[in-house]
Amino acid sequence: MSIALEVCRITEAHVGRDQLPHVVSVALEIGDDAGVEVENLQFCLEALLAHPPFAGATPVIARRPGDVLRVTQLEVDDGHPNH
Repeated sequence: MSIALEVCRITEAHVGRDQLPHVVSVALEIGDDAGVEVENLQFCLEALLAHPPFAGATPVIARRPGDVLRVTQLEVDDGHPNH
């Protein structure tokens, strides 16, 4: 849960609290040797992102070799369609 809370804190720091309801997805890379139980992290992130101040953002987790653990992308709906 502590890693999931930190991911939420990082998200808030990068997009700002007023934009959290517009976050669509939070992408992470997690290494096979990072010491993280991916299924548990996925569950915790889904639980946290489903409630305010978020509005149902989806965690997207990519497995990688090594011990990497990082947030790689934050998708935010800015209300403008892609051209």
